[in-house]
Amino acid sequence: MRNIILFGAPGAGKGTQSAIIREKFDFAYISTGEILREEIKNGTELGKQAEVLINKGELVSDEIIIGMIQSFIEANNNKDLLLDGFPRTVKQAESLDKILSSFNRGEAKVIELEVDKDVLMQRLLNRAKIEGRKDDNEQTIKERFNQYDKKTAAVADYYKQKNSYISIDGQHGTPAEISVKLITVIENL
Repeated sequence: MRNIILFGAPGAGKGTQSAIIREKFDFAYISTGEILREEIKNGTELGKQAEVLINKGELVSDEIIIGMIQSFIEANNNKDLLLDGFPRTVKQAESLDKILSSFNRGEAKVIELEVDKDVLMQRLLNRAKIEGRKDDNEQTIKERFNQYDKKTAAVADYYKQKNSYISIDGQHGTPAEISVKLITVIENL
């Protein structure tokens, strides 16, 4: 079973590429961002807690996210997995390793979409206009980049040390051209 983590800074194109990958492959897919936005929209207790953190550009607690991921993997243990937005910390990566091991799934592979920060900022500001996302304003985006640099970038190093990391250019080319590179990588895993 393949366990693929689509990785990259906010605005790198993970959501766009995940949709393309899901059309090509039969992956069980989870986006922690989508789940949290759905909880916020529905006004659940988790959604209310998450909204406060997200609107400040902060990350939701490891315990909440890890619990969601474990339930998802358990429910989809017979399928290849595509994870978007998880893990975001080394602690989450270590927890994912334990969860995958407990289900005898093997190791996760990280595929990072590399994009320059100035390009990311423009993408996120454009997305805010198109989708009306409150969490995509310049101040919040800068804080998300700060959180990414402080906590999430270390996840790439964690997987590099395990030889489970692949980087592709997520900046140059159309989404379709980038997806061709991504699909080629996945087919060779």
